[in-house]
Amino acid sequence: MLTKKIDFLAIGDTVTDAFIRLKEAHVNCKVNTEDCEICLPFGDKIPFEYVKVIKAVGNSANAAVAAARLGLSTALVTDLGDDQNGKDCLAELHKNGVATTYVTSHKDKLTNYHFVLWYEADRTILVKHVEYDYRLPRFPAPKWIYLSSLADNTFPYHMALADYLEAHPEVKLAFQPGTFQMQLGTEELKRIYARTDLFVVNVEEAQRILKIGLDAPGGRDPIMLMKKLAALGPKMVAVTDSTNGAYFYDGERSYSVPMYPDPRPAFDRTGCGDAWASTFVAAMAMGKPPLEALIWAPVNPMSVAQFVGAQEGLLERDQLEWWLERAPADFKVKEILAAPSSAPGTSPR
Repeated sequence: MLTKKIDFLAIGDTVTDAFIRLKEAHVNCKVNTEDCEICLPFGDKIPFEYVKVIKAVGNSANAAVAAARLGLSTALVTDLGDDQNGKDCLAELHKNGVATTYVTSHKDKLTNYHFVLWYEADRTILVKHVEYDYRLPRFPAPKWIYLSSLADNTFPYHMALADYLEAHPEVKLAFQPGTFQMQLGTEELKRIYARTDLFVVNVEEAQRILKIGLDAPGGRDPIMLMKKLAALGPKMVAVTDSTNGAYFYDGERSYSVPMYPDPRPAFDRTGCGDAWASTFVAAMAMGKPPLEALIWAPVNPMSVAQFVGAQEGLLERDQLEWWLERAPADFKVKEILAAPSSAPGTSPR
């Protein structure tokens, strides 16, 4: 067990990502929508440029590495197989300064392995979560718990976490739901929603959770989305909208912040959403007020987008502050006095 105070405890599945850089593909989008599909010749041999394998990633692992790079005492609660990929993931977490005291390795199980079809600056991920025997370990109360993507057999695990949070009201919870957590529904996870201090999703995820159609009138209004999400229990809500920036609701007022401008065209936007959310939480774990955390949050995604994968571009604190000092004059938080018109864009995952 760790003896020093944990600032940031991430909980969620860890994976190895194999990035397959596609050479020949095309994207089809439906007219006047953001519903797009990547297309490849069926029944053919598809050439690709190269494969890059990246260990110890996934929403929560990415968040843990981001917090550790920023100087926080960070640990990860996750489950791995006892295979070579699991050993490599542990080594990678150690290298990044993430404590692995609460990582469980399962005998005769494989470690999650995903395939990332990488085309231009975006990606499509083929995912499969191994169903481990999830058990919440005992740990000292951290400042913040960061909960994200888990497998679809983890409802009892979520209820064990809800028990812990209700018994430790001093612990703050950030919730960035993954696919299963969104599919499970707000009623089933109402104890988690009610205990959430900061809830972070992108626009499309907010629509999915609230069961609002992509083309519904006002369906992309971030103020409406945030208020409806807050009504489920979270004290604060943030909704990201890719290159359109992000929005934040503190329970009373709504704010917007632009994306931090790319210094050059984005190379790969995988993990930008994780970088945004975890940087926001890390800043608050340092004692920053929410609006200052909101100005920190967009800097890490800018850097992440310059590299392959979700972690290589994550910044250390002095690097992030260097970029903040050189931010353009219009990079600032603004209070929204009236709901903005809807804007197109594909949100970071």
